[in-house]
Parts: sequence; structure tokens; C-alpha cells
Amino acid sequence: MPSLLITGADLLGRGAADVLVEDGVITEVGSIRSARGADVLDADGLVALPGLVDLHTHLREPGREDAETIASGAAAAAVGGFTAVLAMANTDPVTDTAEAAERILDLGRATGLVDVVPVGAVTKGLAGEELAELGLMHRSRARTTVFSDDGRCVHDARVMRRALEYVRAFGGVVSQHAQDPHLAGPQACAHEGELSGRLGLPGWPGVAEESVVARDVMLARHTGSRVHVAHVSTAGTVEVVRWAKAQGIAVTAEVTPHHLVLTTDLLAGYDPTFKVNPPLRPQEDVDALRAALADGTIDAVATDHAPHARQDKEHAFVDAAFGMLGLETALAVVSDVMVGSGLLDWAGVARVMSQAPARIAGLGTHGGALEVGDAAHITLVDPTAELTVDRGASLSLSRNNPWHGRMLRGAVHATVFGGRVTAQKGALA
Repeated sequence: MPSLLITGADLLGRGAADVLVEDGVITEVGSIRSARGADVLDADGLVALPGLVDLHTHLREPGREDAETIASGAAAAAVGGFTAVLAMANTDPVTDTAEAAERILDLGRATGLVDVVPVGAVTKGLAGEELAELGLMHRSRARTTVFSDDGRCVHDARVMRRALEYVRAFGGVVSQHAQDPHLAGPQACAHEGELSGRLGLPGWPGVAEESVVARDVMLARHTGSRVHVAHVSTAGTVEVVRWAKAQGIAVTAEVTPHHLVLTTDLLAGYDPTFKVNPPLRPQEDVDALRAALADGTIDAVATDHAPHARQDKEHAFVDAAFGMLGLETALAVVSDVMVGSGLLDWAGVARVMSQAPARIAGLGTHGGALEVGDAAHITLVDPTAELTVDRGASLSLSRNNPWHGRMLRGAVHATVFGGRVTAQKGALA
């Protein structure tokens, strides 16, 4: 592998420096006059971040390769600035065995674009009844550490307790899709309120999320284990997580880019692009999520990238599939909304999009500080670029993009994975 010299990059907003990469590792940082034989990447005016890490990606393979494959999802991730993504377990078949986890790992490695890290199911077949092979998945080549039935809630408190007790032995974490099925059933698809009533859409009240999170943090305290709250969407959940952290409970939380911006009023046109689980919430929830991400109550941004084939989205709103694309636009959304408003600086973006996700997932080679000895996973961002999102240009196989036609300020310029440039200016390198 040839050496790579990145010149003039602003490292996490701390000031400009050159970065020399050799054999996939950062070997020098500072003013580097020359590096014989190195490829040179001019980063003047660009911000350098540690490679982005996504805690929550749906890659659909195996089972729904018409919507996404691991290869197409990895390409979208690389263009979006990601160097590692955690692939959710709700595939067909479900990733609930060591063999299934290893298959995801191998397919990801074959892309050479990002580290694809398999998330294991908490329960067999996502049925919520019997624990999956948690220990075997962790002891496999996949070294699975994060477990989730995402798409379904582990609603049985006894099963959740057993899962937390089991993963504690090897430092694992259970990521919960918090949705009490008795308060928000499978048909629930819109924030419960005046608008959902007027539109005739089944309501999804915030308490259906908040009550499960409250239960789970108490179970985490009881078991001494770690729980992670996926796609936080309400101000009430923020308050539960804030309280739990103040008590010293081992809880972490993520928020999606779409929940930081989009609000429930977008459902007025019945456009199924905006059908997502949990649903879009009112502005007061959006404001609370932004503040919580800024103050550290919410640890990470995670895309919940959920590609769907056209035939699954182009239905009446109630019948359409849940989910939105997110990998290629996440950085731009966070830049536009959080950096543009002054709620985060670039070091803060590194914290919530790389360092905290890597720490939660136990990815020791990701989420560094761009220092000598770190693995050369680097994302270069143009903070002044104005990006108008075009769903037709996506590297994903799906087109359910909620940002289509929107202008966002800040864009990924290049992605470096293991010392090799994998993407540049919206295309694979």
C-alpha cells in the first residue's frame, strides 16, 4: 500500500496540520515538507475527523437484496464518510447465530470499503421469547458485542433482564428499540396528537418509548450491565436518560439525523417517505434532542439507514414500510443543523459521530484522535460546501430519501479507510 500525505487539514477544528499515513497507520502529524513516494491529498480548507462510525445500519442482506446489499450499503457508507457501520440483525434469516454473524463479517470484508460489524439478535428470530446465541456470537470470528432486536422491542422484562445479565460477562451491550407494543402496536405510524387524529393515522405516543426506556435503565442498574437506547425521539426519553446517567447507570443513547430536523407536520401530505419508526415528532421534541446531543445526554448520532424497494414504500401511508435512507447525508445534516447553529463544533461532531459510537461498540481501531499511532480511518469534510440532495445520485439501491431536493451546508470531501482513499467528492475512489 502506498503512503498517503494529507496536507493542510484542520484536525478536528484544532488547527491545520499535515498527516502522513504509512501501512494504514498515522505515523507523523505536523508540518511535513516531503514524503517520498507518497500519494498527496490536498486538504486545504477541509476539516479532518476520525472516520465516522454508524451504530445503526440496515443492510438488508441476506433476504432483501432488492433493497440493499452489503456491497451497495458499504459504498453508500464510504461516500457518506463512514469507515465502520454496525449491521442490524433483522435480516432474513436473522443474524441470531455465530455462523450468520460470521457471514455478515466476511461479506463486509470483501467490499474493502468499511468495517461491517454484525449486530447480533437478542432473541431467536427476533421473536422476543428465547435468547439467541449471544455467547457463541461473541466468541465467533465476528466478536459480536452489540445485540439488538431492532425493528421490534424486547418487551418482556424477564427476557431483557436475562439478556443484560448474559452480555455483562463479556462487556456486551443490548441496544433497545423502545416501543411498548401495548401502547404503540404494529399499525402505529404517526406521533399521537391532533394531527394524527385529523389524518386518521394510528397514533404512536411518546410514552410508548419513554416507559420502556425507564424500565430498561432500572434493569441495567439492577444487573450492572449496559443498555443502549436506539433512535431516541422524545423529550421525555431525554429526561429519563439524563436522570439515569446522573445515577451512574450504564446507559448510552443515540439520535438519528432525521429526528434532529424533520417534524410530524410533514405527514400532512401522506408521503410514505416520511414514515419511520419511531415516528417524526413535534418541534419541541426536536429541540430537546438537539440540546441533549449538544450537552452529551445523547451520546451519538446513528443513521438508522433503512433502505426499501419501491414496491414496499409506494403504498398508502399506513401500509408502507417504515424507514429512511441516511448514510450518505448524515454528516451534512449534522453539519447544517448542529454546527451551523453553534450547538456543536467539529470536535463535538467527532465525538458524536465517531468517538462515542466506536467506544459504545467496542471498536478499538476506530474513533481515534488523529494522532500518531492511530489507525488511518479519516473523514475529510468541506464545511462550506452546499449540497443539494439528489436521491437519484445515491449509491444505495433504494430511493426512500427524506432529504431529496434539500440544500445542506457541509459535505464529505473524501474518506480514508485503513490508509486508502475509498471515496471522494460523492463517488467511490
